[in-house]
Amino acid sequence: MSNYPISSQLFERAKQVIPGGVNSPVRAFRGVGGTPLFIKSARGCYLYDADGRTYIDYVGSWGPMILGHAHPDIIAAIQEAATRGTSYGAPTELEIELAEEVIAAFPSIEKLRLTSSGTEATMSALRVARGYTGRPKIVKFEGCYHGHGDSLLVKAGSGVATLGLPDSPGVLPEVASNTITVPFNDVAALENVFAEAGSEIAAVIIEPVVGNMGCVPPREGYLHAVRAITAKHGAVLIFDEVMTGFRVARGGAQELYGIDPDMTTLGKIIGGGLPVGAFGGKHAIMDCVAPVGPVYQAGTLSGNPLAVTAGLTQLRLLKNPAVYQYLEKATKRLVEGFGEAAAEAGIATVSNRVGSMCTMFFTNEEVVDWTSAAKSDREAFGRFFHAMLEEGVYLAPSQFEAAFVSFAHSDEIIEHTIDAARKAFARV
Repeated sequence: MSNYPISSQLFERAKQVIPGGVNSPVRAFRGVGGTPLFIKSARGCYLYDADGRTYIDYVGSWGPMILGHAHPDIIAAIQEAATRGTSYGAPTELEIELAEEVIAAFPSIEKLRLTSSGTEATMSALRVARGYTGRPKIVKFEGCYHGHGDSLLVKAGSGVATLGLPDSPGVLPEVASNTITVPFNDVAALENVFAEAGSEIAAVIIEPVVGNMGCVPPREGYLHAVRAITAKHGAVLIFDEVMTGFRVARGGAQELYGIDPDMTTLGKIIGGGLPVGAFGGKHAIMDCVAPVGPVYQAGTLSGNPLAVTAGLTQLRLLKNPAVYQYLEKATKRLVEGFGEAAAEAGIATVSNRVGSMCTMFFTNEEVVDWTSAAKSDREAFGRFFHAMLEEGVYLAPSQFEAAFVSFAHSDEIIEHTIDAARKAFARV
């Protein structure tokens, strides 16, 4: 019998009307086994499930809940905005204010366009880069995820550079063939690709801190090398900061590492928990976008007043430097505590952290790319995941996802989580 009877009933019901019973695949718990939890509500750093259980949450809706769930200022702002209508299909002053707030934090962004998701943002940025350069090919990195656009659903090759093959039925080979994948953190691999096909490459898109094979930071000097290579060959450098923007620093990873990309994609945090994305960059590139230029992009709900209000409220709250100071301290302590607990249990783990995002890999090797991340013991992670659930801690249901700490995770909650990890490791 399931430990989560109501969630189990809901899952069976969901599978009758929703593919796999979920609206985003990782939620199905395939990476860890068992029944996915159905959540009824959330507040602060806590989730409350359909079976009446409470969990300390380290998913945070995959990153945007940097201030915690249901922050009273954000909820009040959304409620007030809703009284004026939920969508107009016409411009508002709020859209300008959000754009100005983002541009003030990201000097590389001179103009931006709002979308309704990070996937829309990356798809649009790549289209604009191709339109701007007149070139067909893009380069992405093994293990980096940029949404489910056709040209990005490409199998990551094991060679130095692999011409893309479709990783999903429905993606045409001729679309995928214009995507080249290379290993993350490997400068030589990228140089080789440009030596062979530099004149055809429109853009390089990269998660500057990878979050979708677990948290994998760039090696020292790597991002600067990527910047130099793309500049030399006239390719557009796109930083996918959907996850890292306003998360690892107010100005994202580009502020943290001192890089000036040509374009940036954003999402998650700039919506304050509501669906928002954005792509932006230099004037010359963004002026290719319709109605100024010939590259078409549109979205009825892009910049809708509820999402923009939530995002604007959150970004203004994040101007307080104490938020990032605390997040740095709390996440550092969490990672150290997990490492101590694993060592006490005699279990090999390696942890990566940048700011308030982190991943503990069940491996004894340094994790610097997809090949090294994939060596992790997924079964051991699955056992740890379920043991942590029993201890009241909700982690991402995959070894290859990042954990996120929020401002609502107090020192006491962090220590409680470390104690839970000690108990969980004893059962791994």
